[in-house]
Amino acid sequence: MSHFYASIPTSARKTVPTARGHKTTGVTVNAASWAGAIETRLWVDADGVDLYEVVQVPHHGAGVERVLAFGIVGA
Repeated sequence: MSHFYASIPTSARKTVPTARGHKTTGVTVNAASWAGAIETRLWVDADGVDLYEVVQVPHHGAGVERVLAFGIVGA
């Protein structure tokens, strides 16, 4: 059974694409422009706590890498 769920509710598509992640794999979502990208990661740590990290990352050579947020999901 999946532990994480990702979706793209607003896009040019007519359907909402989704992805699932397990405790062992986590899930990563990228949203990009020509100026860079934002990556959101969800995973479970060794203590069983759901964590998140939002990072600005380069995309096709543009942008920077910088952590924007990090924490516990639901806290």
